[in-house]
Amino acid sequence: RGGFQMVSLVELSEVTEEGVRFRSPYDGEEILLTPEKSIEIQNALGSDIMMQLDDVVSSTVTGPRVEEAMYRSIRWLDRCIAANSKPDEQNLFAIIQGGLDPALRTKCLEAMTQRDVPGFAIGGLSGGEAKDHFWRMVTLSTDRLPRGKPRYLMGVGYATDLVVCVALGCDMFDCVFPTRTARFGSALVPWGSLPVKNKQFAKDFRPIDENCGCPTCCRYSRAFLHALFRSETAALHLLTVHNIAYQLNLMQSIRESIVEQRFPQFVRDFMRTMYGSRERYPPWAVEALASVNITLE
Repeated sequence: RGGFQMVSLVELSEVTEEGVRFRSPYDGEEILLTPEKSIEIQNALGSDIMMQLDDVVSSTVTGPRVEEAMYRSIRWLDRCIAANSKPDEQNLFAIIQGGLDPALRTKCLEAMTQRDVPGFAIGGLSGGEAKDHFWRMVTLSTDRLPRGKPRYLMGVGYATDLVVCVALGCDMFDCVFPTRTARFGSALVPWGSLPVKNKQFAKDFRPIDENCGCPTCCRYSRAFLHALFRSETAALHLLTVHNIAYQLNLMQSIRESIVEQRFPQFVRDFMRTMYGSRERYPPWAVEALASVNITLE
């Protein structure tokens, strides 16, 4: 996940040119994570895809710190490339930074695309910024990334965001959303979410989604999950299984619609199912889709 913990653990970390120094919240012990150490760990893990260590700032931050982080991420990418002992076995992705500043993000794109890496991640977004800024930075990035290499949009997991950002040119995503939503007692469904922890489902003996073939939907009812949620953490596990299955099925459906050259119609059907009437469609999504010639009915 690159250097995201610099944001999530900002009060326990210090960023320098050398790397990121984390302080244990328990005993105060310091741990230095350098670009080289990050690659060493990922080489040892043997992951198919590994990420450079980047200098991450919140998407809502402005000013000199954003520029500093962008240029440092470029320098750290070079250190990661040099440290990679398995370039023929593992795929090292660069991470585009630059915040919400089009000029900075463009400079980062120009520099990083000159490096011969197997894929690129779009970082520094989905951190609380306005959706209008979000999709425009995604588009700016995908317009300048090589078409023959994967584009990975980091930290994005809402269903609408996935569909729209595929339309904008993204291939891969990651997010805690399906598991976090499960912990809160809600299941993901094509029309939004189903809060099975609520008492209205206490006597609802249907599966979460009758069209879902995941183990949870095949074996357990909404009523059972509701009762289980009140006393057992197993309910969270079962909801997690369903939510991850939902997202995998969504992405599979997107891929199939692209291969079959019916993606625009898939998007229209998805939006209609998710939101009902056109008046409820998020304006940012409508505008983003229109920018790639997908009009909504």
